[in-house]
Amino acid sequence: MLKKIRCLNSFKTKSTKKEIASIVDKLRRKYNFNALLKVSNLKRSTFYYYTKNISKTDKYKDIKNIIQEIYSLHKGRYGYRRIHLALKNQGHKINHKTVYKLMKELGLKSLVRPKKYKSYKGTVGKVAPNIINRDFESNKPNTKWVTDISEFKVGSKKLYLSPILDLYNREIISYSLSESPNFNQVRSMLNQAFDKYKDLKSLILHSDQGYQYQLKQYQQMLLSKGIIQSMSRKGNCLDNSVMENFFGLLKSELFYLEKFKNIQELKIAIDEYIYYYNNYRIKENLKGQSPINFRTSSLLTA
Repeated sequence: MLKKIRCLNSFKTKSTKKEIASIVDKLRRKYNFNALLKVSNLKRSTFYYYTKNISKTDKYKDIKNIIQEIYSLHKGRYGYRRIHLALKNQGHKINHKTVYKLMKELGLKSLVRPKKYKSYKGTVGKVAPNIINRDFESNKPNTKWVTDISEFKVGSKKLYLSPILDLYNREIISYSLSESPNFNQVRSMLNQAFDKYKDLKSLILHSDQGYQYQLKQYQQMLLSKGIIQSMSRKGNCLDNSVMENFFGLLKSELFYLEKFKNIQELKIAIDEYIYYYNNYRIKENLKGQSPINFRTSSLLTA
């Protein structure tokens, strides 16, 4: 009895009233109820308030397990909206507000997104007009692409990611990783995209005013494929917000969730994440499908 009382006293500062009430409920079968209430500093009315539902079965027990499985499967990258969508895809009928509440109970939440590398170095070449003008909707593949460069730091080393994203389905079309943000990296990214798709005439490719995109070599590569160049206004990140959002996702869902020993580890992880993002990461505005699945299904129904 004395040992149990000491245990209860320790719960005064470490546990909630609900937890203390649960312990008292278990001990009352062996010890004096009034003495337990006194030692736990718990009022009788409070005890009954918290224990009235102890014996009831948690009707969300199974769905909580499924939520935890989805959250773990995607390495903590899914917030309540995307988990609600995943549950819906599995045939579960549950309100998104309930999913939010259950995730809060389970301690599952999204992470804050970071800032990005800025490649602007003034006017070093020709600046293109802002043709996209924040119109990020596209009803056909390969009509509007966006690109940018993001910086990652591991110890004293830096890694730069340069991807192209299709505004039709938010798919990463191609990308290049480099330990310095140079034009060779951008050239490699473009060549990958050009190898993948041959007919890109009249495609709009939008970027910020980073020095790489002002270079004559870059602009000639676009011109040779009949691609129309578009640029954000100076210092206006919202003009390329879709690309910014992708970098935010990658960093909050990968870079800030893991500890990387070196740049090579990070390169492998980014390769894996982009494959995951394109093939498995579902989006509500893509009818609950991943970017590649959405592209495939839309071509089949066209």
